Amino acid sequence: MGDKYPNFAALEQREKAGTDYRLASRRAEQPFAIVAPHGGGIEAGTSEIADAIAGERWSFYTFEGLKPSGNGVLHITSTHFDEPTCLLLLGVTSRAVTIHGEESEGEGEGVFVGGLDVELGAKIGSLLAEQGFDVRTHSDPNLQGTDPENICNRGTAGAGVQLELSKAVRKTFFESLTREGRKHPTPRLNVFAAIVGEALACAVR
Repeated sequence: MGDKYPNFAALEQREKAGTDYRLASRRAEQPFAIVAPHGGGIEAGTSEIADAIAGERWSFYTFEGLKPSGNGVLHITSTHFDEPTCLLLLGVTSRAVTIHGEESEGEGEGVFVGGLDVELGAKIGSLLAEQGFDVRTHSDPNLQGTDPENICNRGTAGAGVQLELSKAVRKTFFESLTREGRKHPTPRLNVFAAIVGEALACAVR
């Protein structure tokens, strides 16, 4: 099913900031921004995962759905995602690492690595696989993050990394994927965030 809104301007006209959605960002050290464009109730857990990876070192951005239900209507596909605060952040950031939620129930605990920064993606994937994560390339070309217009590739370097996390693996990061459950992360989230953070730190040494 296609998106209800083709871009942020259309969404903003119909949805109410602070009630239906919110965004959060902070600018920190170059060269990375960790971005969750479908956070909150849209792709549950992605905001918290991105925040955990960014910590205090890297820049962070999330767009979150706040509706009690039906947050899928707030989904703007990654090649059309143009929320101004996000674009401003990426305009002064070399590379983005975007965190998404793969919603298919049959994908097991897959972590799907994509994006045009193949070298960094391979480093992240290798370190995750060493720690037992099921790292894969998504079979759907539309979910591989290779379009230059994809938000993961909109940093100044023109290439970034997209991490699509299956629902099954996200469930292991929290007490549950409900709004309340996401307030209670498990140790596995810390492991995941630390591994991705290690790969990013290695990239700037």
